[in-house]
Amino acid sequence: MKITGYRSLTTVHRWGRPVGDANGVIADGVTEVPVVLLETDGGAVGVGLGAHADAARVFPALEGQDPRAVTALYDRMLAHTFKTGHGGATFGTIGALDMALWDLKGKLADEPLWRTLGAADRFVPGYASGLDIALSDEELVALYECWAERGFTAAKIKGGLDSERDVSRLRLVADVLRANNPSPAMMLDVNESWGRHEATRLLAKIEEQVELTWIEEPVRRWDVAGHRAVSRSARAAVATGENLTGLEQFRLLLMRDAVQVVQPASVWGITHFLRVAALAHGHDLPVSPVGYNADPLAHAAAAAPNHLAIEVQDLNLPVGLTADHTVTDGGIVLGDSPGLGITVDEETIMTLAETGDWSHPDGPHVRPADAGLRLVPKTDRPRTGTPCAQHAPLRPAADAANTAPTTSVTS
Repeated sequence: MKITGYRSLTTVHRWGRPVGDANGVIADGVTEVPVVLLETDGGAVGVGLGAHADAARVFPALEGQDPRAVTALYDRMLAHTFKTGHGGATFGTIGALDMALWDLKGKLADEPLWRTLGAADRFVPGYASGLDIALSDEELVALYECWAERGFTAAKIKGGLDSERDVSRLRLVADVLRANNPSPAMMLDVNESWGRHEATRLLAKIEEQVELTWIEEPVRRWDVAGHRAVSRSARAAVATGENLTGLEQFRLLLMRDAVQVVQPASVWGITHFLRVAALAHGHDLPVSPVGYNADPLAHAAAAAPNHLAIEVQDLNLPVGLTADHTVTDGGIVLGDSPGLGITVDEETIMTLAETGDWSHPDGPHVRPADAGLRLVPKTDRPRTGTPCAQHAPLRPAADAANTAPTTSVTS
C-alpha cells in the first residue's frame, strides 16, 4: 500500500458564544477548522485535523510511502524540513499529516486507534474549558452548568487581565462543579499574558483567595527561568507546553524542574504527543493534552500511563464532522469505529459559505502590544475623577516666589 495524495478542506466550528483569552476574542464565535485527507492506492483515507499550510512542501516526504510506518514517516517529515526548521506552521502541517497517518493505521487494522496504541480502557478523564474570558458572570455559570450535567469535576477558566475578576470567576465555576464534588479542581490559564515581574505577585494574590490546581502559561513559552521562579513561589503546579514544538523545546523546562504539568497541543499530532508523554514520564510528570475540535488526542491519551486529564472545550463538533465518542462522566468515552472515529461529510463542507478566522486582529492568536507590560489590571470599569484640565495648573513654590508682586522703592 502506498500514499498517493492529499486533499485539503476547511470547515467551521460554531461555538455559539464569543471565544478567546487574555490576548483577544473572536466575538462571533465562528472559527475555521482545517481538515487534511490523506489518500492511498488502496482506497483508504486518513483524516487529520489542524492547520497544514506547508502541506505542498512536506507531502513529498510521504508520497509513495507505506502509510503503516507512521513513526518512521514522522521522522522522515522532520528530516525533510531540517534545514529551514520544523517550528510553527511547518510543525502544524507535520502534526496534521501525522494524525491522518495514525487514523489510517487504525483503519487498516480495523480497530479504534486507542486499541492500536495499546490502551486498556476507552474512558479518558477530562476537564472542562470554555475559552470563556468574554462571558459575563451569568453566561459563565450557565456554560459550566452544562459541563456539570456531564459529570465534570474540574475546569479551567481564562484570565490574566484582572486578578480580582479571575478570583470571582474561579469561585463561581467552583460553586457550579460542587454539585459533583465538594472540592473541584480549578485551573487558571493566562496564555502568556504576564511578564515575569507580574507572575509571582499576581499568582500570590490569587492563591490567597482560592485553591488552584495549576496556573497555565504564566510567562512566555521559552522563559525557563520565569517558569522556574513561578514554580518556586506557587502552591499550584505550573502547566505549559501547548505552544512548544518538538522535544528539544520541552527538554530544558523539564531538566530545570520548571514545569509540573506537561501540555502537548492536539494540533501537533499524535506521535509528538506520545514522545512528549514518554519524556514527561521519564521525569515522573503527568501529561495533559490541550483540547481541539473532535478531541483527536483522546485515543493517544488513553494509552499514556502518565495521562492526567484532557482538555474538553466544547460539546458540539465542527460542521460536517462526526466523531465516535461521548462526553460524559467528566471525560470522553471512546467508541469502536476504526481509526480516530472521525468522519468527514465533504459535500456539506464544500457547500459551506460561512468562514471563520482565528487570526483576526482582535482574536486570541494575535498578541497585544501591552501583554506582559501592564502595571495595573486591564479592566472595562469606567474611569472616575475630574479631568486635570478643569483645575488651575499647578506651579512649583519656587516659581510662585519668583513671580510674586514686588514693591519698587525710589528716592
